[in-house]
Amino acid sequence: MTAAAPWTLHPDRALPADPVLRPIAREVFAHTEHLPIVAMHGHVEASLIADDEPFADPAALLVVPDHYLVRMLVSQGVPHDALGVPRRDGGPVQADPREIWRTFASHWHLFRGTPTRYWMEHVLVEVLGVQERPSAGSADRLYDAIAARLAEPASRPRALFERFGIEVLSTTDAADASLEAHARLAADGWGEKVVPTFRPDAVVHVDRPGWRADITALEERSGVSIGGYRDLVRALEVRRAAFVAAGARASDHGHLSADTTPLSDSEADRVVVAALRGEVDAADAAAFSAHMLFETARMASQDGLVMQLHTGVLRDHDRAVHAVRGPDVGYDVPVATDYTRALRPLLEAFGHHPGLRMVLFTVDEDVFSRELAPIAGVYPAVRLGAPWWFLDTPDGMRRFREAVTDTAGFFNTTGFVDDTRAYCSIPARHDLARRIDAGYLARLVAEHRLDLDEAVETAVDLALNLPRESYAPPPR
Repeated sequence: MTAAAPWTLHPDRALPADPVLRPIAREVFAHTEHLPIVAMHGHVEASLIADDEPFADPAALLVVPDHYLVRMLVSQGVPHDALGVPRRDGGPVQADPREIWRTFASHWHLFRGTPTRYWMEHVLVEVLGVQERPSAGSADRLYDAIAARLAEPASRPRALFERFGIEVLSTTDAADASLEAHARLAADGWGEKVVPTFRPDAVVHVDRPGWRADITALEERSGVSIGGYRDLVRALEVRRAAFVAAGARASDHGHLSADTTPLSDSEADRVVVAALRGEVDAADAAAFSAHMLFETARMASQDGLVMQLHTGVLRDHDRAVHAVRGPDVGYDVPVATDYTRALRPLLEAFGHHPGLRMVLFTVDEDVFSRELAPIAGVYPAVRLGAPWWFLDTPDGMRRFREAVTDTAGFFNTTGFVDDTRAYCSIPARHDLARRIDAGYLARLVAEHRLDLDEAVETAVDLALNLPRESYAPPPR
């Protein structure tokens, strides 16, 4: 019996199937395939790079923390416990990483046609040297091969960072974060390679469970006693300054709504004081969150941190699952989002301010051409972020380019962000984005709307120059 050929990835994967477009896309992609990665929005922990310890096992690296992967398996009846997803109460879950891996491998077919399949194939073949597809029959062989690869010095986080060609990696850090891991990285000469991002969500959504404890932590970290609204703003300004000093280039804001209607100082203070007493209602909390986006734009215009706004996701859709598992286990669902009216107060005040750089993300692709492209196409402070979360798919990326380029062009966008906790998938995600952009540009060349040299220049801009420029360090 002839042995099966080793598993390989097709060099033209995700490039156009059209025989006229494919060779043009190949030419364009050849100029971006090996460019450095500027990864300015993600959720890899700085401690992973600072500690530089070997990864524990294949399941802990590739399965348990990946909510894209987990949610698909859960949707097909695989319980969280079987995937080793921790419980808040510390109750028992599957603790054998080999068994978790077997569960994943035996359900590999579920990922057909999904971006998770594309990313995971890249990780398995290109990063970990796997030579056969996951399945129930191959699960143990793959587990042993990956475990052996992870034990090698070349598979430690810093070695992979260099191998992946990452120029800069941005983490996401709470307002009260100590930034201790970033300090250790800076001491090792990695301070320009791994930078923090300021995320104050926990303290600006005043009806959030645990808000009072987060305020106490912010007080301790900032040295500002918070008895009202102006104290909260001062504490945030202190922490933003600490992040800038630590190399941060951006802040990140996750809000259900894009509303930016400002409140008076007295009204904002009333809400904060009520929240401190535990008496705030949902309407006041929503109004305060909107106000804090307006206030954040004011702060950003002064300290130069890029203001990233992610809206339109109803987090923790199943409250019972959230109570048992906590956040980030796959139960976040998009909702329709208004930007035109919602952002008007902020943009009228700061949209032409030379100090503001604002990047808008959405999971509501209906607004790409109707709202976001026209906004970015006229306000100098605004750029469009890459298709995000449920839209970071081959077809989602194509639809984004088709929807926004007519009105916003290429240069009112920021290039790709990977938005991932899955460290080894970073190069896979950027690879996919570069292939999709090559395909889109190839069509413009074939239709004689761009010359080939322009398409190549634009591809390089999208892959490297635009993210560099959009997330340039703030003025010191």
